[in-house]
Amino acid sequence: MCWFSHLRLGHRRVLIFPKGNNVDHLSMYLDVADSASLPYGWNRYAQFSLAVINQIHGKYTVRKETQHQFNARESDWGFTSFMPLSELYDLSRGYLVNDTCVVEADVAVRRVVDYWSYDSKKETGYVGLKNQGATCYMNSLLQTLYHIPYFRKAVYHMPTTENDMPSGSIPLALQSLFYKLQYSDNSVATKELTKSFGWDTYDSFMQHDVQELNRVLCEKLEDKMKGTVVEGTIQQLFEGHHMNYIECINVDYKSNRKESFYDLQLDVKGCRDVYASFDKYVEVERLEGDNKYHAEQHGLQDAKKGVLFIDFPPVLQLQLKRFEYDFMRDTMVKINDRYEFPLQLDLDRDNGKYLSPDADRRVRNLYTLHRLKFDDERVTKEDMKRALEEQYGGEEEVARNEDLAGQIGKDIYFDLVDHDKVQSFRIQKQIAFNLFKEEVAKEFGIPVQFQRFWLWAKRQNHTYRPNRPLTHQEEAQSVGQLREVSNKAHNAELKLFLEVELGLDLRPIPPPEKTKEDILLFFKLYDPEKEELRYVGRLFVKGVGKPTEILPKLITMAGFPPNEEIELYEEIKFEPTVMCEHIDKKATFRASQLEDGDIICYQKSPSGEMDEQYRYPDVPSFLEYVHNRQVVHFRSLEKPKEDDFCLELSKLHTYDDVVERVARQRGLDDPSKIRLTSHNCYSQQPKPQPIKYRGVDHLSDMLVHYNQTSDILYYEVLDIPLPELQGLKTLKVAFHHATKDEVIIHSIRLPKNSTVGDVITDLKTKVDLSHPNAELRLLEVFYHKIYKIFPPTEKIENINDQYWTLRAEEIPEEEKNLAPHDRLIHVYHFTKDAAQNQMQVQNFGEPFFLVIHEGETLAEVKVRIQKKLQVPDEDFAKWKFAFLSLGRPEYLQDTDIVSSRFQRRDVYGAWEQYLGLEHSDTAPKRPYTSNQNRHTFEKPVIIYN
Repeated sequence: MCWFSHLRLGHRRVLIFPKGNNVDHLSMYLDVADSASLPYGWNRYAQFSLAVINQIHGKYTVRKETQHQFNARESDWGFTSFMPLSELYDLSRGYLVNDTCVVEADVAVRRVVDYWSYDSKKETGYVGLKNQGATCYMNSLLQTLYHIPYFRKAVYHMPTTENDMPSGSIPLALQSLFYKLQYSDNSVATKELTKSFGWDTYDSFMQHDVQELNRVLCEKLEDKMKGTVVEGTIQQLFEGHHMNYIECINVDYKSNRKESFYDLQLDVKGCRDVYASFDKYVEVERLEGDNKYHAEQHGLQDAKKGVLFIDFPPVLQLQLKRFEYDFMRDTMVKINDRYEFPLQLDLDRDNGKYLSPDADRRVRNLYTLHRLKFDDERVTKEDMKRALEEQYGGEEEVARNEDLAGQIGKDIYFDLVDHDKVQSFRIQKQIAFNLFKEEVAKEFGIPVQFQRFWLWAKRQNHTYRPNRPLTHQEEAQSVGQLREVSNKAHNAELKLFLEVELGLDLRPIPPPEKTKEDILLFFKLYDPEKEELRYVGRLFVKGVGKPTEILPKLITMAGFPPNEEIELYEEIKFEPTVMCEHIDKKATFRASQLEDGDIICYQKSPSGEMDEQYRYPDVPSFLEYVHNRQVVHFRSLEKPKEDDFCLELSKLHTYDDVVERVARQRGLDDPSKIRLTSHNCYSQQPKPQPIKYRGVDHLSDMLVHYNQTSDILYYEVLDIPLPELQGLKTLKVAFHHATKDEVIIHSIRLPKNSTVGDVITDLKTKVDLSHPNAELRLLEVFYHKIYKIFPPTEKIENINDQYWTLRAEEIPEEEKNLAPHDRLIHVYHFTKDAAQNQMQVQNFGEPFFLVIHEGETLAEVKVRIQKKLQVPDEDFAKWKFAFLSLGRPEYLQDTDIVSSRFQRRDVYGAWEQYLGLEHSDTAPKRPYTSNQNRHTFEKPVIIYN
């Protein structure tokens, strides 16, 4: 027999033990030749695979991969148990042909990467982005956009001015970031950019959805590009169009609607690759039965509904739906299924099956994938094979009897197992399944000959159950082939149940032969006294058999007395509602429609006493309780970071049920004085608007935020019942006294159909007026500018004081009797921040109105302003006066006629033309802000500027 005990590969060699290294397996290792002669302290990191080639059927080649840090102390690494000697020396297997065995090694030697000294620019030509806390999602998006040359050039051509600062201008901040990515030698910070978004530190530590950020950022850039040389860039790069159609089957009627898209969301679940996702995207839906389409002039009709693409954009953005809602665990879970994508994506394939009849077939829809590995600050080179394999995902999950016993009644109640919590094996798809069984044997200590694997199947009712054991032919296939079998036959990724039978000595024995008549059933035992459900085992039964035949076995498994009466129930499904039906013990299993993988729950036969003694006397009532129970963490709205108390409620509880339980917890007699606010799952803070009285049907509605579910609610105790409060409108009004330097905040609570005049009337009873006949007006103030004078007839239900300050003040006598040529102008304070460019105007302080007379000079106006504001001469002498339009100051001289500047009118409104008083902001800050009621912590992905 021809063997090579040392197969040299450059400075590497393969060590082979044909009879095994003290084991009954072939042993093979990669070894560093001449390790003793290498320099002191040498080391090399290598990823490698060793293979024994099947010379008859290449697909059965045995290949194993690993990686190792080679050094003087560990100069060889590999596999002691590479493959059984019995298989190797079996001439019919094809590993030994003509007395020759072919061994193949694939080695990739890589430098040891020292994170701290690694130079990304030197090694790859690129630099990374620094992570501010939880901005890895943003970094990946920015790197993607930067590497689109057309997009990068468009950003560079966005007009900015010398007055702009990066922290206040998105275009300038993005230009600066891209420039640094292009020319810097070190990783680049993103703080200037996030500041230009209007984000604070909290936002940077909040993990957001990258697709949402991409859409919001592109919308902002698209808006800021309007009217510039790069207008339309976002649309040209990313916009495609598809056609939604509905076509009747039995009448001549078709409805089409063209829509644009900037990105496409593709399903991962149940799809092996991008093409499978596109197939699902354009899949035709049948509208029939109760779901018929109402066609104009034809009534209800059977129809086909679908989507086809009119055109694709130059840059196609695909968002993979890696998360889905898990009804069993009531949370979002990540889909770790293996998902493949080609190096070239041909969307014209199969004669253009994704294209609509309106598509231009002359356009070639062929996309090339470009791969770079950016890990925040570090950029590394990756070979294509490794890059693709790492991105594909996919693991084999193996559930065992021990998993069922360990989880049911603790982590889960419905179904059999949480697959995310079972042992998983990362196996390459070309590996033979028999080799996978050897890995299982090593992990669990179950010899290969005692293992029997079942495929899990996803049923139409969204449950997962073991469906059937693998055949001998299937076990001879590769893992990849079995993945396809599971996907096509059972609409599920490859999940396995390991059946192991134990003898009387509790040692594994070969599994019994399964016939078509045998049914594998799983059993759970319910104890109504303890309100406990637990897994007790599995049994094979005959389809023609009856439950009465296995009752003694079930009683023994439960530990009941031999003559105990028991009842059986089939657990069928749990979403959207629980279905658990009683089983007739005298009917055959086939007659009860039981099949492989079904679950039977049983208990002592309920009695009338049990109904009174226990909360949930039988299995169906207990499962209904478990399905709907919800522990809710209640927090005071005044302390939104701290849990106050927890209550176990039902998702089916009504609004009244919930507030009644909260009132009881707080010792209140009137539940209607409790007001609840839902939780924002993204910002981890209260939503800005409370829940209206009986505004939702059930507790479950209170806990949902978009596609996520929370377990937090906020509460507050009102001084009047909520129904009464909701009929009122509460406004916070800042009253500015005419002669005193004081501002007092008043809460005005009136019926919603009240007017501004009613607010003023109520306010007059609460404030100290300068004289009994003083008239008041209500203003809308935002960022130190007056935007509106409310007419007395305006309804208060239309007024929003959440973001703007409502200011009340006395109307000066001189404003009541304006001469024909007098003008009422806006006067605002402003300054120029030393940190900003000198043209950057910052308003501050209290804005006010001023009457300007015909022909009045600035010098005359200044006298009246100084008197109004009571500014000392020494300070007033330092003030500058300017006419500002659209934020640009035009400084005035004492001899300038002020009224001549205020003849213009434009679309921006009177508040954008004002007399500006430039001076330093030395006044003490007012004890109120411009957004009295706004929850400042309500921050989804928003770019404010």
